[in-house]
Amino acid sequence: MNHINKIEHIGIAVKDIDTANDVYQKLLGVPPYKKEAVESEAVITSFFKVGDSKIELLASTHEEGPIAKFIAKKGEGIHHIAFDVDNIVQELDRLENEGFQLINTTPKKGADHKLVAFVHPKTTHGVLVELCQNIVS
Repeated sequence: MNHINKIEHIGIAVKDIDTANDVYQKLLGVPPYKKEAVESEAVITSFFKVGDSKIELLASTHEEGPIAKFIAKKGEGIHHIAFDVDNIVQELDRLENEGFQLINTTPKKGADHKLVAFVHPKTTHGVLVELCQNIVS
């Protein structure tokens, strides 16, 4: 049984979503396929798809949001790597049993029709890891 299926996307923290969309559209040669606000995380997201890979741009909707704090501390750049999983609850249990520190012990609704949860970067060599499971309609 696979625990992690693939890299779902790479999240990039940006100051201005529209400026970043222009840059990544030129870089990747395709427009974003979706722009979405995620109020629980205080972000606006924009997604690009190139082949089987996806890039998520994240801009904060207010100065106290997690992305604004990240940018203030580290600057714009790679924020997280997300992995696709079939069963996010089982995967969270497995990772916790393996000794990983979870930021979310319960999945929550994220962008792009996903349930999401995060693993603390203290236990993954400085990389914020997101687990994503498709929400079945």
